[in-house]
Amino acid sequence: MLSGEKRIYKSDPAGREITLYEVGPGEACILNAACLLSDIPSPVNAMAITDVSCLLLPAEDFRNLLSAHEEMRTLVFGAISNRFVTIMELISELVFGKMDERLFDYLVEKSENGMLSTTHQQIANDLGTAREVVSRLLKDFEREGKVILSRGHIRLITP
Repeated sequence: MLSGEKRIYKSDPAGREITLYEVGPGEACILNAACLLSDIPSPVNAMAITDVSCLLLPAEDFRNLLSAHEEMRTLVFGAISNRFVTIMELISELVFGKMDERLFDYLVEKSENGMLSTTHQQIANDLGTAREVVSRLLKDFEREGKVILSRGHIRLITP
């Protein structure tokens, strides 16, 4: 990725989504790279979060670069390892984490100066849950004085 941000996500037949990770400037979609190496179709989707500029390589050129340059192999396999750790942490959160804690951590991480401009559906997609769950928990947070909700915006009261 030369500039911008992409969201890498998995969706199910019912249309539910979960964000696996985001790719920013100087990064690559490592699942895509792994699929190129094993010659299998990618099981994930990508969506631009902002305007993006990317360098695209044909699969054969990518494989040739890896076999010809040790530095490229080290970079790609290191990035694959790091991204798989990230995905394993996500799986652990999904299986063992409480949704209210995950949601509040998400709000803190994604907010800028205590403000977050997004929809309940986008949060649900990022966290791999239903919009109704996010809406209910946000209302609970509002009653507890942790957030102020308005259309398309969430303001954190408790940092």
